Amino acid sequence: MPSKILVADDQLHMLRLMQHTLEPEGYRVLQARDGQEMIETALRETPDLVIMDVMMPKVDGLTALRRLKKEKTTRGIPVIILTSSVPGLMRQEAEFSGADLILTKPFSSTLLRQEIRRLLSTVQVERGPSGPPS
Repeated sequence: MPSKILVADDQLHMLRLMQHTLEPEGYRVLQARDGQEMIETALRETPDLVIMDVMMPKVDGLTALRRLKKEKTTRGIPVIILTSSVPGLMRQEAEFSGADLILTKPFSSTLLRQEIRRLLSTVQVERGPSGPPS
């Protein structure tokens, strides 16, 4: 079964770019247009990885990240933050909130794919081949 990656961004072109970047790699791409939709989709679908923007309507990315990390079913999901700018304080807050990686737009698609593979392999080692840890 292909890994599910949830992409949350309020910019339609970013959602399309991520879909065109990830689907050829064999990933199933789920999409959310705002932080609230991202939380709801993550709780319903339990993706293997989340890629999200910080600046989104309804619920901002950092608040959504904290919500994911509080929920038992989603706290172990790796999260990549993609953002246009990362002031030092925002970077610290994202790391403190549980982000596994922060990439600044524009980003290298090659680097993104490498980091996704790295994070997913880490999760596979932690969960084991049969699912979440017992």
